[in-house]
Amino acid sequence: MSRLFKRTKILATIGPATNSAEMIENIIMAGVNGCRLNCSHGSNGERDQQIKWIREAAAKKGRSVAILQDLQGPKIRLGIIKDNRLDLKKDDEVVLQYGDFEHDGGLTVPVQYNLAEKVKVGEPLSMFDGKVKAEVIEIVSSEAIKIRILNDGFVMSHKGLNLPDTDFGGDILTNKDMMDIEYGANCDYDYVALSFVQSAADIVKLKQILLSLGSTAKVIAKIETKKAIISDEHLEEIVKEADGIMVARGDMAVEAGTEVVPIVQRKLIAMCRTHAKLCIVATQMLSSMVDSLEPTRAEVSDVATAVVQGADAVMLSDETANGSYPLETVKEMKKIILYTQNHSRVAALTRDLENGYEVYDAISGATAKLAEDIAADVIVCQTASGATAKMMAAQRPNLPIVSVTSNPRVANQLALIYANSAFVRPYSENFGYDLAKELKASGYLMTEDGKKDLVAVIVSGDKDKFGTDTIKVRSV
Repeated sequence: MSRLFKRTKILATIGPATNSAEMIENIIMAGVNGCRLNCSHGSNGERDQQIKWIREAAAKKGRSVAILQDLQGPKIRLGIIKDNRLDLKKDDEVVLQYGDFEHDGGLTVPVQYNLAEKVKVGEPLSMFDGKVKAEVIEIVSSEAIKIRILNDGFVMSHKGLNLPDTDFGGDILTNKDMMDIEYGANCDYDYVALSFVQSAADIVKLKQILLSLGSTAKVIAKIETKKAIISDEHLEEIVKEADGIMVARGDMAVEAGTEVVPIVQRKLIAMCRTHAKLCIVATQMLSSMVDSLEPTRAEVSDVATAVVQGADAVMLSDETANGSYPLETVKEMKKIILYTQNHSRVAALTRDLENGYEVYDAISGATAKLAEDIAADVIVCQTASGATAKMMAAQRPNLPIVSVTSNPRVANQLALIYANSAFVRPYSENFGYDLAKELKASGYLMTEDGKKDLVAVIVSGDKDKFGTDTIKVRSV
């Protein structure tokens, strides 16, 4: 193909820096494939407007774009601190009191979660992204605990707390989360990201809630707790139950240790490929570009590493939510992805899937090999549920995948899947071939010389019978 198709996708967080129709359109045109709406910030009214802007920009580009609702979860935060700063010294004893009261500048501090119901004496606690370390020394009352500060530092209003050894007993959906889920079920969300997942049971619970509300959104498990990564077997159970995984490296580093993050990232990407699940790598990918027009060399290497490892998507957080250069950051990330994918192939995986996947896996593997052997220009997937396209993407072929479905929700969800460009067309027996002709005529698909026919490998099946069972080679 003479055009360069970005195979690793970009998920961008929408915030004050991108909260306009113009900016959302600009970043989508620049290469954003999905937009993250963070429930920790903003109002429902803002979400409604942002969803409208995203859909309008996607329609203008003629491409599907995924929208992800990111639940806050039990993100435990301090309340309002007097003068927005409280200096702390080593060995200070601080009371964390549940409630929305006015801090008077002393060592009794409001917290937005009743820790007394969950924590035990001796458990570690950190504040402000790990900058202040502490340990629990007393359960003062039914709504207050006392902690001893272990290092000099300071905290500010609404800064987060991490309790890596505290067992929340599966109670990770807060009242706020439930309100956001119920509201979001009537919104145009493609994915719901569940924060602070500890086990596969957490995902089952959210799926049941979404189903009861009539939502067709898929569930993304955010991996950021020590309990989630307690063993490879436990982690893989989470991967198998979820529709996708977000490697949430920020809280993971605080909860489990910075040194574990690269290894967990590598494991999760491999597990997601094995089970044909979406994998998003998140947090601080180009964080210096919040204030700078250029990333650091380490950040470039970080993004490139995620591409080489085979991540489906890489995510921008503060860079596009609050940064000074959101559009430039998207363009830089796209440039890194394109250069990396065109100079380093993703390694193949030996796949051993469970019952129910063998046929899909065999067909997708055969399709990828055939496409490479005959130097095809594109793989076209006809898919109803998206399963065929996901299995095809799990092979990590070194060429674009064009997926066609009659279901707009499926097309939006496929927008974050590796190498997929998804289109919505009315179902017909040959709508994959018809789409390939349409995209060639429009110039979206083209050959090196722009003259000879395209070679397309089309994978399809009878949606009312066996499913995906046919591979065709067609000149377009």
